[in-house]
Amino acid sequence: MTTPGTLYGVGVGPGDPDLLTLKAVKVIAQAPVIAYPAAAGTESLARAIAAPHIPAGKTEIAIVTPMVPGRFPANDVYDDYARDIAGHLASGRDVAILCEGDPFLYGSFMYLFLRLAEDYPTQVVPGVSSLAACAAVAGAPLVSRNQVLTVIPGPLDEADLEARLEKSEAAAIMKVGRHLPKIRGVIEKLGRLDRAQYVERATMADQKVMPLVDAPDTAPYFSMILVRSPEDVETTEPQT
Repeated sequence: MTTPGTLYGVGVGPGDPDLLTLKAVKVIAQAPVIAYPAAAGTESLARAIAAPHIPAGKTEIAIVTPMVPGRFPANDVYDDYARDIAGHLASGRDVAILCEGDPFLYGSFMYLFLRLAEDYPTQVVPGVSSLAACAAVAGAPLVSRNQVLTVIPGPLDEADLEARLEKSEAAAIMKVGRHLPKIRGVIEKLGRLDRAQYVERATMADQKVMPLVDAPDTAPYFSMILVRSPEDVETTEPQT
């Protein structure tokens, strides 16, 4: 009887290939099958990040998903790819699924994890999250001591976004993209614009970091807004 292969969810970090962990590099090197998400009509960012660490000769599976605004990726797409990946696992081949940032923080890997983890050995390799990367490149401590950080997805409707942000001490708003005007309007309404920073493509060659008030009207999916605690803003302001 063939021993099944292991399914790996590999976090490849926020964009800089040097931020892959040693374990991620090792798993990518030894797994005969490499899979990665790719939105329809675009190249895979996860693969591009990991490219310097992918040896030649791997079997590669591009998980092409239709990205429809306001809707979750189609279940049947992940069902199809899960069957494909299961075939490799059942034949004894390890499969490493690459995921931007960390696999379990809004990661696309979880769609396949839910379909395969009960049937095959599974390991998750954590990655440097975009949350940590954005704070680092912005030079903006998120929280300290007993402060509370709220992580908010940008696609929330305006009322829900305002309610959650109003109750937060500090916040990270992820998946900004086309929702930037709405998010900025809510932050301005709550009087927190002076505490908010905009970060786009953190750690990548074309990253942008600026006060939210100076941010453009449009933003890519891989952008984030950090709303810092007023206490931390005061303690990190340059002294004159």
